Amino acid sequence: MSILHQDVKEVLVSEAAIIERCKELGHIVNDFYRDYERMPLLVAILKGSIPFLSELMKHIDLDIEIDFMDVSSYEGTESIGDVRIIKDLNQSIKGLPILLVEDIVDTGRTIQEVKRLLFNKGASEVKIITLLDKPSRRLIDIDADFVGFEIPNEFVIGFGLDFNEKYRNLPYVGILKDEFYK
Repeated sequence: MSILHQDVKEVLVSEAAIIERCKELGHIVNDFYRDYERMPLLVAILKGSIPFLSELMKHIDLDIEIDFMDVSSYEGTESIGDVRIIKDLNQSIKGLPILLVEDIVDTGRTIQEVKRLLFNKGASEVKIITLLDKPSRRLIDIDADFVGFEIPNEFVIGFGLDFNEKYRNLPYVGILKDEFYK
């Protein structure tokens, strides 16, 4: 049982629910890619997706590989849509199917730009898997192919998600108290 952090208003998704959903998503990914000639490269977006990737890949029984990108498109709490690559992939992805691992799809700006970059690098396809989906904030017409949880328009932290680099290590997804960011 996780202890509620004093800065968290409410636990939105419990640790147990996250683990269970990662098991389900792992089975879905297994079924989806089982007959592919080339297994997908899981590309995780740093830093927020690391806990999700770590839990998810325990439940994928395919011969996958992983790589990482670090991109920035936020100023404070708002996505500005101008994506800067801070860390690029370590390998060529020409002809590879990509499973883009994200912590949250919010406005859609960042994920759309990263998807475009991956196609420009030669990916044969790009599918998106996200722990959290916040469709009420979507500004770009893009959807994840595989979704852990659809959430309301709340400022969430934990399980990789941060506010000013804090709270990533919480084992659940919680709603940050308003006084910390408003």
